[in-house]
Amino acid sequence: MEPGNDTRISLFLLLGLSEEEELQPLIFGLFLSMYLITVFGNLLIILAISSDHHLHTPMYFFLSNLSFVDICFTSTTIPKMLWNIQTQRKGITYEGCITQMYFHILFAGLDDILLTVMAYDRYVAICHPLHYTVIMSPRLCGLLVLVSWVLFAFYSLLLSLMVLRLSFCPEMQIPHFFCELSQVVQLASSDNFLNNIVMYFAAVLVGGGPFAGILYSYSKIVSCICKITSSQGKYKAFSTCVSHLVVVFLFYFTALGVYLSSGDTHSSHSRTISSVMYTVVTPLLNPFIYSMRNQDIKQSLKRLYLMPSIKDQLY
Repeated sequence: MEPGNDTRISLFLLLGLSEEEELQPLIFGLFLSMYLITVFGNLLIILAISSDHHLHTPMYFFLSNLSFVDICFTSTTIPKMLWNIQTQRKGITYEGCITQMYFHILFAGLDDILLTVMAYDRYVAICHPLHYTVIMSPRLCGLLVLVSWVLFAFYSLLLSLMVLRLSFCPEMQIPHFFCELSQVVQLASSDNFLNNIVMYFAAVLVGGGPFAGILYSYSKIVSCICKITSSQGKYKAFSTCVSHLVVVFLFYFTALGVYLSSGDTHSSHSRTISSVMYTVVTPLLNPFIYSMRNQDIKQSLKRLYLMPSIKDQLY
């Protein structure tokens, strides 16, 4: 099919995680539970940080932004999948697929860059503690988040608009539970060479650049920690980084699985499983990782829980 012919198809078919009818209620219940826990857990983190003035610091400012992005990230894919299972339909409109693709790229990129910014924050806090409040000023923190949103809004717009130049067969079947960029591009009936070049170049640039920044920040952090004489001081410095390191490992490990499997056209099942880890499991675990390893968050959540009972006693 020549480019430009039949590019405005009306419907994509999302085949989902499984086509077996008896598994659909199990998948629906499992993913509904995971989605609700993700939203509730990340909302708790945001509420705890916003309600406690002790947590109005750069580290928790970035953490609250990460929690908000995680909510949005899962909301781009899971509700549509749940709706399709509930209504026993598999369709998503062409416009809906492009929109879903845009927001998925946007929030995945924001997750990536926020983890990098948080690594830089830890680097400044540990390696330059006396200048921390000056360097990580509220203006800089707000500017870093704003620039991240603007850059990735344009980045995701570029990749999404490039899909518009492709042609597809009517009622194209996507062996996935959402419109993933690489999956949709590979299914195009027109020449997708330019899309592949831009897509993989952007993946290396956007994925490799922030990851290199994280590695650089932690190389400096390790160097500074090694210079600390007391073992208690070393433990205290390293403990502030553990939660972030675990989240970074989960994010990049699962994302790498998606991009490695995308090169194999016969591994749609493994790619789908990797995408579940990447888009659902990681945002689900983030609140638990940060709350279990962070005493400040624990204390804030306890105060948040006890606040209604205290008000009842006062009134």
